Amino acid sequence: MTFFAESGQADDSSHPAGSPDTELGPLPEALKRNQSLVPSDSSAGRALVTVIAILTFLAALAAGAAQLVASASSEWNASIAREATIQVRPNPQRDIEADVAAAADIARADVAVASVSVYSRAEAERLLSPWLGTTLDFVELPIPRLIVLTVKPGIQPDFATLRSRLAAAVPGTTLDDHRAWIARLSAMAGTVVFGALAIVGLVLIAAALAIASATRGAVASNREILEVLHFVGADDRFIAREYQRRFLHLGLKGGLIGGGAALLCLILGGMMARYWRASPGGDQLEALFGMFDIGIWGYASVAAIALIIALVTAAVSRVTVRRHLTGLQ
Repeated sequence: MTFFAESGQADDSSHPAGSPDTELGPLPEALKRNQSLVPSDSSAGRALVTVIAILTFLAALAAGAAQLVASASSEWNASIAREATIQVRPNPQRDIEADVAAAADIARADVAVASVSVYSRAEAERLLSPWLGTTLDFVELPIPRLIVLTVKPGIQPDFATLRSRLAAAVPGTTLDDHRAWIARLSAMAGTVVFGALAIVGLVLIAAALAIASATRGAVASNREILEVLHFVGADDRFIAREYQRRFLHLGLKGGLIGGGAALLCLILGGMMARYWRASPGGDQLEALFGMFDIGIWGYASVAAIALIIALVTAAVSRVTVRRHLTGLQ
């Protein structure tokens, strides 16, 4: 004990009081008073924020597109499910106009039918012109006549009974309830939504791998400091918490940048769709994506993705640091 006391007196005479220098040299920045264990600003941190922002942007766009398609698909299904089409084929032995009138009367008599719209021959020819051209003479073609039925809301129509009545009264008449189209639209929308969710999952995996790599790099750069803190008795939870807090801040920053950029793109897309709505391209775009509005759930999903990526950033960094500290024991 005397040796250490004398050594301490000798040190006090040779070094000014409060000097951070020791016989081992100056202390590292991270071990000085009021210094953060993890650097608050570095090129690696800025690069990680950029990567997180890009991944969040892609995931948010995928989620927004999935919301748009899901909303549009719901509108498609609701619109198609409320309509049915009666097709009256021409028969040389029968009067086509009488058959159309009879089929329309049978449809109007059904309690589930709200309205009946009979297409004239000119309207039927106009429907065929995009596929057959406008220069073709339709006079000699046996063009079927169409009758569109609108079903009352909240009532389940009995199409089987209506189909049998039409077949008995007007031979050659068919009733299409659009079930095949509804199934195809639902399958297409489900595929798009599943693909978007898969993209979000892959983005989260990529974010976790990038964060783990960045955390290992930060740990490697501060390896000596961590070993000193660990061997002098610093709690593993304290060290891991410092890294977790820092990487959570980076994740929130990158998530806000990427999510904000995605929301801006979606809002601009909606504005452009409304601007082009009167044009043919705008009509097709509106038919595909509806009003191009992701709604409250779309905005909530973008915010949730940004928050989830930030939480993944914090959790992965904590796990990576704890594993490293466990290896020091």
